[in-house]
Amino acid sequence: MTMNTPSSGDWMPDACTLPTAEQPLRIAEFDRFFAESVRRSDRRARTRLDLLLDPEAEPAGRDLAARESVCCSFFAFTFEATDDGPVMRIEVRDTQVEVLDALATRVDAAVGGDRR
Repeated sequence: MTMNTPSSGDWMPDACTLPTAEQPLRIAEFDRFFAESVRRSDRRARTRLDLLLDPEAEPAGRDLAARESVCCSFFAFTFEATDDGPVMRIEVRDTQVEVLDALATRVDAAVGGDRR
């Protein structure tokens, strides 16, 4: 699998079917969502990343996840209500762990640590 790294500003793998011209816009949208809406991230497993969201951010997260699922079917997005707030769960197959690693790096950079 060929993938640009987060350091190059791009975490989209070759398996993504989003047109190349639209990829920087989607990356920027994810970065903005992470920075504005994610309170905490938790890597529960090698293939799973949980994002605790601000409660008002869940609709935007669901919309972004739905659009990303169309072009990157290897992502599985689910949402769960918890006592702490909504959690956006992102899961991938073992063959796509590098993509989740890169995404987690972007989340960490955007969130800048736990924002409880």
